[in-house]
Amino acid sequence: MKLGLTTYAIGELYLKAFRHYDHDRIIPEINVSFYPYVGINHTIRVRDGKVYVRIAEICHEMPEPEHLALAFILVSKLYRRRTPKWARETYAEYIKSDEIRELSTENKRIRGRKVITGTIGEFFDLNEVFDQLNNKYFEGNLQKPTLTWSARRTYRILGHHDSTHDTIVISRSLDSHDTPRYVVEYVVFHEMLHIHHPTVHHNGRRYNHTPAFRRDEQKFSRYIDAEEWIERNIRKMRRRARA
Repeated sequence: MKLGLTTYAIGELYLKAFRHYDHDRIIPEINVSFYPYVGINHTIRVRDGKVYVRIAEICHEMPEPEHLALAFILVSKLYRRRTPKWARETYAEYIKSDEIRELSTENKRIRGRKVITGTIGEFFDLNEVFDQLNNKYFEGNLQKPTLTWSARRTYRILGHHDSTHDTIVISRSLDSHDTPRYVVEYVVFHEMLHIHHPTVHHNGRRYNHTPAFRRDEQKFSRYIDAEEWIERNIRKMRRRARA
């Protein structure tokens, strides 16, 4: 069983980072704690003359060199200074490791929540759209995930596939009388391709849109029409989302 550093020992690493960026100032009291964030998130705040550091619980067993790297990353942001290259690389290598990636996925599955509003919108039924596309482009072989409209209108992200929760979410902005059906189909089709072409991990990087993904995306019968419609109407969707 691996044991992580104590919060006191981690606090000493933050003292070192503070002295690096501001060796003349008296370093305030530093409080370090682990917090059950869903993802790999960390925060540093200054309140009432004290420094509060919250580290994702998933990193409880992170080794000392990586904790020191994270300390330099967070403190540099606090001072709005450039983060040392060694710190970025050391921390990035750790969180991109297979072990941490698997822990993060499991953590999201257990603690994360998806807001499921249902498949039937005011104008379109996502179940019907999925089944039609599955038969037409995937020979009916794609396993159906949970389908849902988003809880609110969005315009930056029109669709999202969450592999952790096996869910496809489509923006409610598209459930409108003036949205052509082929646009809804195109966005759903794009998210279905994320199931057909899972994310590729290579040298610590994630590739969601591989060349094979892009080739299959253009097989959609009205690919160009859908792309052009979205480009023409993005401002209108933004106004509706903000209304």
